Amino acid sequence: MKPLLLFLFLWCSFLTFAQDAKQEIYNNVNKAGAVYYAYPVTSPQPVTSPPKGYEPFYVSHYGRHGSRYLISDNDYKRMLILMQKAHDAHALTPLGEDALRRIEQVWQLAEGHGGDLSPLGERQARSIARRLAEAYPQIFKQGGSVTARSTTSLRCALTMAAFCEGLKEKFPALQVTREASAKHMAYLNYHSPESCDFNGENGPWQEEYRKFEEAHVKGERLARTLFNSEAYIHKHINPRDLAWGFYWLAVDMQDMDTNISFYDLFTKEELFNIYQVFNFRFYVQDANYAEGRGLAYANVRPLLRNVIESAELAIAGKGDVATLRFGHDGNLIPFAGALGLKDCNNSESDPYKFYQAFRSHHIAPMAGNVQIVFFHNKQGHVMVKFMLNEQETAIPIPTTTPPFYPWEDVKAYLQSTILQE
Repeated sequence: MKPLLLFLFLWCSFLTFAQDAKQEIYNNVNKAGAVYYAYPVTSPQPVTSPPKGYEPFYVSHYGRHGSRYLISDNDYKRMLILMQKAHDAHALTPLGEDALRRIEQVWQLAEGHGGDLSPLGERQARSIARRLAEAYPQIFKQGGSVTARSTTSLRCALTMAAFCEGLKEKFPALQVTREASAKHMAYLNYHSPESCDFNGENGPWQEEYRKFEEAHVKGERLARTLFNSEAYIHKHINPRDLAWGFYWLAVDMQDMDTNISFYDLFTKEELFNIYQVFNFRFYVQDANYAEGRGLAYANVRPLLRNVIESAELAIAGKGDVATLRFGHDGNLIPFAGALGLKDCNNSESDPYKFYQAFRSHHIAPMAGNVQIVFFHNKQGHVMVKFMLNEQETAIPIPTTTPPFYPWEDVKAYLQSTILQE
């Protein structure tokens, strides 16, 4: 009887966990955007007081660029052209005509901005910096130097600029140096040839992904609501491409300054299913995919070395009060996982369970970030705290003072488990 009860308990627990992962998106469809989810933190977050006698003196940061437009103007324009052609052929339903009008309004805002940081993205970076300065004024109040580096992507450089401005608005005496240079790409955005091959169009996971996408992205219902002719759909519309096109529009509206929405074109089940496919790709390419051979985490070894080296300089009193780094979701996701941050390092091989093991919107929303805050006491002992998107989190090593960890233990953990060649 007891084994049966235990089985039932574990099975119910599994079902509850699975339902929670799905329900999260049902409750907030913006999360169906995965890495298009706009940064959710807008106000100061609760923080745990450090152990007695410890004060913050340094912060090490890696942030993704803020909210952006869709990656290319063509992502808007192709949908605009597709719907305009149907309009000219008198093939749109009333809902289709309304969707076309919405796309036309969005195009007026987005034309020429493909891949650009949006005004919201700039505000996000500035606000994150302000909250950091307000939470740990001891780090910045005496001035000191801040080193900021970004990838060569313009949206990352502009995010860096906005973040630095946010810090200096609070503490004008800070001496901030900024670079967006190929010199720093070797640790900010490294991808080995092996990982590029694995992630490419001939990667060993691609056929499984194709079948998963085929099973989850269904655009036939959507097509019938937008177009009034089955013959027109048969001749001119690829339902799966249609679903993807409107999905991108729908999830990116949260990253622009607009009240226009396309969510009404989808059911929540459809959005969740497309999310699973998008999430699949990020999990396999950038996270702890069980069959990924550790390639994603190997890519962030140079970044982890930079974190350790910069921290050691700060601890010795020879470095900056803050080291700021800015890159992309494909850098932040493996960084958070390689650090072992809670819920960022799960390993799974079944695509139908990926959404339970890995939630890209949790780790790398637009403007997502990891902050490692360093504290010391008068004896020079150093403790660190890890923050994911401004929320205190844990790593898998022992501590008697959570969420604070002795730096020497953290350094040893990183060197022994992550930095091995």
